[in-house]
Amino acid sequence: MQYMENHFDKRLDPTKLVEGSKSVISLLYNYFPEETQRDDTYKVSKYAYGRDYHHVIKSKLKEFMFTLQEEIGEIGGRAFVDSAPVLEKAWAAKSGLGWVGKHSNLLSKQTGSFYFIAELILDIDLEYDTPVTDHCGSCTKCIDACPTDAIYEPYKVDGSKCISYFTIELKNEIPNGFQDKFEDWMFGCDICQDVCPWNRFSKPHNEPLFNPHPDLLSNDKKEWEEITKEVFNEIFRKSAVKRTKFEGLKRNISYIKSSS
Repeated sequence: MQYMENHFDKRLDPTKLVEGSKSVISLLYNYFPEETQRDDTYKVSKYAYGRDYHHVIKSKLKEFMFTLQEEIGEIGGRAFVDSAPVLEKAWAAKSGLGWVGKHSNLLSKQTGSFYFIAELILDIDLEYDTPVTDHCGSCTKCIDACPTDAIYEPYKVDGSKCISYFTIELKNEIPNGFQDKFEDWMFGCDICQDVCPWNRFSKPHNEPLFNPHPDLLSNDKKEWEEITKEVFNEIFRKSAVKRTKFEGLKRNISYIKSSS
C-alpha cells in the first residue's frame, strides 16, 4: 500500500516525531471478546466490535502520562495509537512485548495477538527492555489459512491482497476474482489470528467500551443485507466500522453475496 511509504524517515527516527525524544514506551491493550458473532453471518473483525480503540486508548495514555509527570516531574512527549508514522510492532518487539509472527502481527506467548499497540515517546532516558525470541517455529497455519494468499511467504504480507485492505482501506470497487475468498468477512479479517496456536491463550478483555452492540452478535445474513443507514449508525455508533461508512459496508456485503 503506497501510503505506508509516506514519512518513512519519521517511522525510523522517533526524534523526527517528538523533538528531543530519548525513549519509547510500548503498551498493549487486550481486545479479545468474551462472545463472538454467530458462525452463519457476515463478520466484523474483533477489534472493531466496540468503541473505536483510538479514542479509548488515547484517553488512557493521557492519564498514564499525567501519572508519570506527577511521579517523576516535567516530562515532554506524545502519545500514539495507530495515528502517526510509528513502527509500532517493531518498537514493541524491541521492548520485549512479543515477536512479529509469520502473519506480521505481534505475538506474545502469554496472550497471543488480539491486542492493540500504543506508544509514549518521551524525552527522558529509561532503562530499556530487550527483545524476546521468535516462537513461530515450523508452524505455517496463518500462511496456509489466508484465502487470498496475502501472506506470500513467512513474515511477508502483501497488504493490497489482504481482506482487511479490500473491506476497509480500498475506496474504489473491489476487483473481480476474490468474491469466493472473503469467507463472509464484511469488515476486516481475523483468519490468520484465529488459526494461530498462540491465540489459544487469549483471554476476554475487561474493557466495557469494547463490548459490542447486541445486534452485532445476533444478526443473520439477511438482516445485514437489509441494513439501513439508521441501523448502521446505531450498531456502529463510535465504532471503527465507521471508517468504511454505510455505503462501504453495503458494497462489501454485495460483493460477498455475488459469489453465493
